[in-house]
Amino acid sequence: MAKTYDPFKNVQDVMTKAMEIGHIDTTMFEIIKNPQRETKVYLPVEMDDGTVKVFEGYRVQHSNIRGPFKGGIRYHQDCTLSEVKALATWMSLKCAVANIPYGGAKGGIKVDPSTLSKRELRNLTRRYTFAIAPIIGADTDIPAPDVNTNAQTMAWVLDTYSQLKGKPCPGVVTGKPVELGGSRGRNSATGRGVVISTKLILKKKDKTLANTRVAIQGMGNVGSNAAKIFYHRNACVVAISDISGGLYCADGLNIDAICDFMEDTGKLLKDYNADGVSHISNEEVLACDCDVLVPAALENQITADNANDLKCSIIVEAANGPTTEEADAILEKRGITVVPDIFANSGGVIVSYFEWVQNIQELTWERNQVNEMLENLMKKSFEDIMDVVEECSCTCRMAAYIVALRKLVYAENIKGIFP
Repeated sequence: MAKTYDPFKNVQDVMTKAMEIGHIDTTMFEIIKNPQRETKVYLPVEMDDGTVKVFEGYRVQHSNIRGPFKGGIRYHQDCTLSEVKALATWMSLKCAVANIPYGGAKGGIKVDPSTLSKRELRNLTRRYTFAIAPIIGADTDIPAPDVNTNAQTMAWVLDTYSQLKGKPCPGVVTGKPVELGGSRGRNSATGRGVVISTKLILKKKDKTLANTRVAIQGMGNVGSNAAKIFYHRNACVVAISDISGGLYCADGLNIDAICDFMEDTGKLLKDYNADGVSHISNEEVLACDCDVLVPAALENQITADNANDLKCSIIVEAANGPTTEEADAILEKRGITVVPDIFANSGGVIVSYFEWVQNIQELTWERNQVNEMLENLMKKSFEDIMDVVEECSCTCRMAAYIVALRKLVYAENIKGIFP
């Protein structure tokens, strides 16, 4: 039976192993393996019925050795401090792999947003922003959307922070609406990065996206955008899922029709029906017959309990931490290639960086320019990872961690300990 999953311990264990495999000096590792700051806040909100509820929120700042803290804010009923610490650490690694001048942070509120009205969500967001305002800022810590948050959420954060500062502060968040200084291409950037990652690993294996059978677990922002781009790149998307369950079609799903159905009706996948389409469970999506599996939901999805059931040859991690350390070992033995989260889903933070630069310079770039820059940067990161795979005879995950840790350790060493 698999051990109890602790996401923060999981990322620390993988980092420790990568330090050993990469022969990296451990002098500064004690600094890197722990966050610089953990903030817990309690958020009183007046509900629509006049009652007052108090929500628990977090902001964890892992490292700013390479630049300002950077990381999303998620709203989820199962959000924990351990999860947010792990996500903040992954952000530091992700930014280092992408070679952008950011550190890592993450925020979260323990709440099921589907149970709140728009007014209640707005008030909760404003209260959370007020609580963490002293530790965020365009040169300090820049939040962004994550699970169950979006451009509207970031607009509320931006407005609240700007009101507190008495001036417009567009650089304090990324992933905001284009009309408020957001970047074109940001909404689909993480999903696009997943497709770019898939294309790069397939090319390494002398294959192409066309007719590649893809299964996607999760149809949130990342999963749905990845599904659309795969579909329009002639990949065969055989399975998708959301919180209500999954759909499967051996000949490929009509992703445009499914997305239109969900957007137009507000319904879930369990409500969708079409000829040749079967309803399956989320677990069956993971284990379905496909070439590429894209876990795009939450952490801890591929475990020791189901790793032997997978039929794919490649996993591209669109979610953060979807694969446990135990499962990784099983997948390696089975010869399944895992493109790790800290590279595969880095498209969002890369385009967030582009958005931040545009805000600083008061510029607006066209979507095609943003997408081209994203692909070029990810190609370079992929080459760096493949070089370490060859150098250290290790998995893609270990190689990505080694690339990141070498940069973080180098930065710590040349700056030294203060005072």
